[in-house]
Amino acid sequence: MSALRKVLVVDDDAVVGKSFNRVLSEKKGYVVTTAQNAHEALKQIREQSFDLVFTDIKMPGMDGVELAERVRASQPWTPVVIITGYGTVENEVRAKAAGVSDFVRKPLSPEMIEESAAHAMRAATPDLVPEMTPPIEQVHVEVMKKESRIKSIALFLAAPFIGLAYAVMLPLVGMVMLAKVGLQAWKAKSQ
Repeated sequence: MSALRKVLVVDDDAVVGKSFNRVLSEKKGYVVTTAQNAHEALKQIREQSFDLVFTDIKMPGMDGVELAERVRASQPWTPVVIITGYGTVENEVRAKAAGVSDFVRKPLSPEMIEESAAHAMRAATPDLVPEMTPPIEQVHVEVMKKESRIKSIALFLAAPFIGLAYAVMLPLVGMVMLAKVGLQAWKAKSQ
């Protein structure tokens, strides 16, 4: 299996960090680290590199857009995704100007978290990333191949039974339809 993607989630609400940790699990190819504010996040970014940063826009002290600008200035290969409950057009324009990969509005669903992570990772510029790990899609391809084989075997074994069901049901359906047409014709003739 390929290396895990390191994700930093910056939000003053600890529940958000726990949600990301639950959704972006190691099984899905991620390791999630959390920070309560932008200053803590910058400290962690200086100590280790991350493949992706999610940050809330409104936090005490430095806001998420300023954090995004600092991350993009020091590590332009690291995608930054803004998450917010304050989804104004002004905030979105500021975030895009700061070079963020995506702007996601709360409340967040597990699907939204996964999709925004996958989108940001695909949007990352591979030629700027030092020793970038393989894309997350490669992790899922192996699982999909296994599931595809199991599904193929199951369909192969079920095919004779499905064919038998069609062979038995087809004459019955035909007779029912013939009876229905005959009944309609009889009613039309008797009126």
